[in-house]
Amino acid sequence: MNPMDKSGWTPLAHSDEDLERSRSVPDTEQTRSAAYRLAWDDDDFMTRRELRPVRLQLELLKPEMALAERGIRSTVILFGGARIPEPGGPAWAAKNETQKRNLEENSRYYEEARKFARLCSEHSAASYYREFVIVTGGGPGVMEAGNRGAVDVGAPTIGLNIVLPHEQAPNPYVTPELCFNFHYFAIRKMHFIMRAKAVAIFPGGFGTMDEFFETLTLIQTGRMERVPVILFGRAFWERAVDLEFLAEQGTISPGDQDIIDYADTAEEAWQHIRNFYEI
Repeated sequence: MNPMDKSGWTPLAHSDEDLERSRSVPDTEQTRSAAYRLAWDDDDFMTRRELRPVRLQLELLKPEMALAERGIRSTVILFGGARIPEPGGPAWAAKNETQKRNLEENSRYYEEARKFARLCSEHSAASYYREFVIVTGGGPGVMEAGNRGAVDVGAPTIGLNIVLPHEQAPNPYVTPELCFNFHYFAIRKMHFIMRAKAVAIFPGGFGTMDEFFETLTLIQTGRMERVPVILFGRAFWERAVDLEFLAEQGTISPGDQDIIDYADTAEEAWQHIRNFYEI
């Protein structure tokens, strides 16, 4: 580094330089001690329970810096079931014939998610992929379809993966430099919502429901600006979640259901977004 370049220059030693130096010290009883490790290079120390606030901050900061450096300002979220197969693919998650039949029938949502991601990504190109960038949980099923649709038209796409008890890896369509892994569900959820200009929700299970209701709660309480929230598959969602019943019972206000739009096709969903933002 040029010491005359004051934009990033400091007279103090940089942490990466000291890290390299610390790893090349003479091998002695003292330097082998865990106490001697630099604190932030000590895995045993960094994973202590007392360091949870620091880890929370790091999980928020790392993806934030990477996305900011890429210039990404807004996203379109695709939530939906990991178990929904590609049309013609095996219903690998089915536990019985009824589930197999329904998952195979719901495979049409994989194709609609892929088409929807293409439409969003084609529009994203006009902003040099800074706006309306597709983000998913990075897994299989609907998530894979969303990332895949972006790749179909040469767009970057984000995956927010999380460590789970069973072995898993991000789907192969996530842009590697935009593929993040989380320990904390809460921080992962923040990164989903922080840039969201639209939320598309496909049939899914507990995880999808969790993300759906958290989004509704943020909007309904005014903690988040109103953005299009689009449920794919009216027939599925009207049976899975009876919002009219909640309104009748008085547990939500009349009109709270209007936060949601329904769509059965990618084109219909994209039209909701176009109308909302007057694109």
